[in-house]
Amino acid sequence: MDKKLVASKIGILAFLYILLAFTIPSTVIAGPKSCDNRVNNTQGKLQECVTVDGVREHQAALQAIADANNGIRVSGTPGYDKSVDYVVAKMMDAGYDVTVQDFEFQTFFELSPSVLEQVTPSPAGPIVNSIMSYSGSGDNTAAVSTLSVITGCNASDFAGFPAGDIALISRGACTFALKATNAFNAGASGVIIYNNIPGTLNGTLGSTFDLDISVTSVTQDVGQELAATPGLVMRLKTDTIRGEVTSSNVIAETPNGDPNNVIMVGAHLDSVSAGPGIQDNGSGSAAILEVALQMKKVKPRNKVRFAWWGAEESGLVGSTYYVDNLSEEELDQITLYLNFDMIGSPNHVFFVYDGDDSDGVGAGPGPDGSAQIEQFFENFYMQEGEPFKGTDFSGRSDYGPFIAVYIPAGGLFTGAEGIKTPEEVDSWGGTAGAQYDPCYHLACDTYDNINLFALDVNSDAVAAATLQFAMSTEVVNGIKGKGNFKQRMNAMESLGPKLQR
Repeated sequence: MDKKLVASKIGILAFLYILLAFTIPSTVIAGPKSCDNRVNNTQGKLQECVTVDGVREHQAALQAIADANNGIRVSGTPGYDKSVDYVVAKMMDAGYDVTVQDFEFQTFFELSPSVLEQVTPSPAGPIVNSIMSYSGSGDNTAAVSTLSVITGCNASDFAGFPAGDIALISRGACTFALKATNAFNAGASGVIIYNNIPGTLNGTLGSTFDLDISVTSVTQDVGQELAATPGLVMRLKTDTIRGEVTSSNVIAETPNGDPNNVIMVGAHLDSVSAGPGIQDNGSGSAAILEVALQMKKVKPRNKVRFAWWGAEESGLVGSTYYVDNLSEEELDQITLYLNFDMIGSPNHVFFVYDGDDSDGVGAGPGPDGSAQIEQFFENFYMQEGEPFKGTDFSGRSDYGPFIAVYIPAGGLFTGAEGIKTPEEVDSWGGTAGAQYDPCYHLACDTYDNINLFALDVNSDAVAAATLQFAMSTEVVNGIKGKGNFKQRMNAMESLGPKLQR
């Protein structure tokens, strides 16, 4: 494992703490006073001390860092580096063994907002669009051509494509990068990808995409309207920078616990270039930080390794680098991975990663043991009297590299750009027809872009799962743990069907 000691950063961090002390709201309070001294080695004690106010303190710190660094915390920028410094100092002060793992990757910035304009036919004018991360630069006015096979996943889909035209392609069936690459090879001067479901499309071409072509996206309704417009001519302009930068993961583990039975708890720390990312993913990052701090006096049966990933928004770069640089022995030591990415969405649903594929959405089950992790979270919600719903391992977050090497995984999610249904409103309240997070990947993803109830419930769930598996992984790998941490696998039957939604 690539490790770098961080003790030399303490002097810089002391200054950062002084700065943050004047920027965090005075109304933020901690848990009971006894939390400062006691050992939170039971679920009740730990959840009492992991408060939403404690989590919000860290979110306020991340917001202050963004405010001081052009409003962003993108990997490879000073805003991200200061976010790393904040987490490192907190975890070192709590007595964890902390390392920083550096890696290089291709970064992406917009120098100016993307422009998409209808030139002909009338009415001419601008069209709302969202640039694809890692798009190239360009300013082209050209006819727009659709494909006979609208997804554009094969080079043959572009047979007869008029060179110089802008390609209009539907989302679905393959990566955005493959669609854009096929269009570029066919001679397209630009690419517009439209959503295949309601809602905005905020996608990435991935950090390895380096073709010099403009790629943007529009909603399903707009895309279908453009596809049905004869004689369509449009202007597509993008102005971007792509280049190699250095970023880092923060890895902090307990000094105690079985090093051959490691549980990992992770969340990505970076934001997108549009805003500060305090929900995505300051919610998960802050929650696991508060849980770690409140567990600092606990002596776990199994070693607990917390991770704050860099460059997730660039295509899971940090977590992929971490997994790829583990030896076979180190991989075998990791029993499970818990992922917390966006756990306080304003228009939330309580989603649990579908470890056993019982929801049958199509991505398939996680590695053996993932079903037991899912069951733990389901039990938690039922004991809290809260409905829950399965969500696929779609590969969109940092569990991806772990399940790719057959490490059991699980976690929570409250929704991103997906649209809330009337049926979901019946269970969780909120607004039907609106995004789960209306500020997803936008400048408005600030300290105020949080559902405090969802964040509170899910912070307790993070605490409960972390402590449970820190003390016993018996249901996952058969290794017996502490007797008072037996996981009940029949809570669903005992509580009845009314909460099984």
